[in-house]
Amino acid sequence: MKKKFSLIGSLILSVSLLLTACGGGNSASSGNGGAGGGSGEKAKRIALVMRQNVGTFSAQYIAGVKAEVEKNGGELTVFNADTDLSKMASNLDAAVNQRFDGILIDHGTAEALQQGAEKAVKQNIPLVLFDTDIKLPGVPVVEQDDQKLAELSLEKLAEDTGGKGNIVKIWVAGFAPMEKRQITYEAFLKKYPDIKEVAAFGSATNNTALDTQSQMEAILKKYPNKGDITAVWASWDEFAKGATRAIQQAGRTEIKVYSIDLSDEDLQLMQDPSTSWVATAAVDPGNIGRIQAQTVFKKINGEQVPDSVKLNPVLVKRDDLPTDKKITMGDLSQYVKEWGK
Repeated sequence: MKKKFSLIGSLILSVSLLLTACGGGNSASSGNGGAGGGSGEKAKRIALVMRQNVGTFSAQYIAGVKAEVEKNGGELTVFNADTDLSKMASNLDAAVNQRFDGILIDHGTAEALQQGAEKAVKQNIPLVLFDTDIKLPGVPVVEQDDQKLAELSLEKLAEDTGGKGNIVKIWVAGFAPMEKRQITYEAFLKKYPDIKEVAAFGSATNNTALDTQSQMEAILKKYPNKGDITAVWASWDEFAKGATRAIQQAGRTEIKVYSIDLSDEDLQLMQDPSTSWVATAAVDPGNIGRIQAQTVFKKINGEQVPDSVKLNPVLVKRDDLPTDKKITMGDLSQYVKEWGK
């Protein structure tokens, strides 16, 4: 019996040694490979401080950031303020105090975040902004050309309507990109005096698309006749989704929708022949995220980067899209030449 236990003990020890040699035991990770995270080097910690995370545009933007951070051997932490600017300021302070290796800010305001941004700069933490109106030397701002986005979508509306008609504007104040889009909108109304704004509304919430749908339904009841409203201009794709669904459900598809921004969910709605969403001006949200993350790693590695990185928007029309199959953003460059360039 003693020999039997001794034999079993020897077998267990042999198996244990074999597993350890093959990596079967637990071991401490030394971080990922790649720039900023090579063998034996601690992974760079990147904070993404967001004003809000709403809809598929935000999801694809975050995915772009995450992919680029991981490609560079880093780890991403997302701080979402749920539209609360004071919470966003607290999140930025937390990221600075926790000594992240790099900080990305998405859709902040100078009023709420200037002090936190200055604190990050003083502590030599690389900082890169997206669509944020903070201006600090050496702090790059990645931005869509917001006035061009508005111009592309509005000029398409004017072309399709013959430069006349009644339109509804869906827009919200308090966001740097929205304020820039409003400048273009005001110039557009002066350029086309026969295009009249009959209603304007919009609010950024955690249920923006649903809230917009309810508000658009009320507008449609106020203007019940065909011809009362010619088109809707939506300054954000969450607005466009809500307006499109309200128009579709009311059977008022003579009212066309023109917008800004694009995501996979938006493409599905635009490709649906029962909706009236006909055009949008956009930059690939995944590409925005990748470029912002690339820029922060360049800063971490001591490379020189410009203070302004502008991304060129593209007009995507329903007529550009195939009618025989559903596509995603990954397929879009096959149908819209300039997409992703």
